This record gives sequence, structure tokens and C-alpha cells, in this order.
Amino acid sequence: MTNAELAILGLISEAPHHGYEIEQVIEARGMREWTAIGFSSIYYLLKKLEKANLVESEVIPTQGRGKARRIYQITPEGREVLRETMLDVLSHPQKNFPAILLGIANMSFVSVEQVKNSLRTYRDDVAERLAYIKTKADTKKNRPKQIRYLFDYSLFMLDAEIKWVEMMIEDMEAEDDES
Repeated sequence: MTNAELAILGLISEAPHHGYEIEQVIEARGMREWTAIGFSSIYYLLKKLEKANLVESEVIPTQGRGKARRIYQITPEGREVLRETMLDVLSHPQKNFPAILLGIANMSFVSVEQVKNSLRTYRDDVAERLAYIKTKADTKKNRPKQIRYLFDYSLFMLDAEIKWVEMMIEDMEAEDDES
């Protein structure tokens, strides 16, 4: 199950939703700060989950004007898959292969000065992202603790990434001084 499928299944487990409601919850919770889930993929994912018998849907007519809406709810099988998958992802770290690792692996193809300048730009971009996430985290008052944990994770990881990049730059500059 992909992270996006897992996110959608988790939202539907909380309460039945139609697609646009799911988008509204994603926006309200700032979920795009910690998971890749596009607006245009929500309906595709809902159909995929329904085909796998993890959710079921029912068309509900609206009162007055407007189209009928397809409401999705989790199935007993979906609830069990969600439970098992949650325990698995909470128990086992997932591999993560950020592109910067490829840049480091191949940095011998450019000058040391170019590498240091690129790393400074990278560090500054991460610092901007950190500041943005801090702002988003501060605006999410009265939120469930798991949402706070999600933002805390991002903040800690971004802070660690800045320190790691700064350590590489300092190491390269120390080597320059020794030459």
C-alpha cells in the first residue's frame, strides 16, 4: 500500500467522506507538509481502495441543487489492513533515498568550490522550509497530538539536515585550509 493510499484510508477510517471532504481535511490538517498526496489523485485512490475492497461507497443525493455525492466508508477488511499496516510502518523504518545522496556520490565531477556553494544553497533552502513548517506548526493550535508529532518530526529532521550539511561544508573548508 502506498503512503497516499494509507493516508486516504486513514481519513476514511475516522468518518465516511466524499472526495472533496477528504481534500478539505488534507488542507485543514496540513497533510501535504508530510505526505505526498495530490488533489487530482484523491478520486483515483478512492477507486483503487474500493476495488481492493478496503472501502465501499454509496451515492447520496443532495438536498436542493447540486449533484449527488459518492460517500466512502471503510470496510471491515479495510480496517484490518489499516491496523496491520499502521503497526508495520510504526515498527520498521522505511528506506529513504533523497537526491542529495546522488549528488554527494558524484561530487567529484565538479569543483570543491561548486560543491560548497551548492551545499550552501541547499542548506538555505532547507532553512526556508524549516521556517515555513514552524509557521504552519504554530498555526495548528488545538490539534490532535498525532498532528503535533507529525510537525515535530519534520522540524527535527529538517534541523538535523541543516546541521549535517553545515558539517560537510565545514569539513571541506578544513581540508582546503590544510592544502
